[in-house]
Amino acid sequence: FPIDITFKSTNPFGWPQIVLSVYGPDFFGHDVVRGYGAVHVPFVPGRHKRTIAMFVPESTSRLQQFTSWFTGRRPEFTDPKVVAQGEGREVTRVRSQGFVTISFNVM
Repeated sequence: FPIDITFKSTNPFGWPQIVLSVYGPDFFGHDVVRGYGAVHVPFVPGRHKRTIAMFVPESTSRLQQFTSWFTGRRPEFTDPKVVAQGEGREVTRVRSQGFVTISFNVM
């Protein structure tokens, strides 16, 4: 999807990121998360292509896995900052879930 945004900054700390949340239907037709990922927006003019590794949170126990499968409610993040910052994410169990490729045209 084309996005037109203008940013101005004096330093790159906290530079803008695009956070992706991909959803899709499961076996029962429930809309569930298929992956999360984030990438920093390039600041050098030109065409840039970025491949984002997607990941999905997992339940920590067999009972939680069965309950989430049975009810159709899988683990997901409620705050997109968790994906963008990464702080505290080392204690979250996740599974790799493919890739998404994004093209940037920076002027």
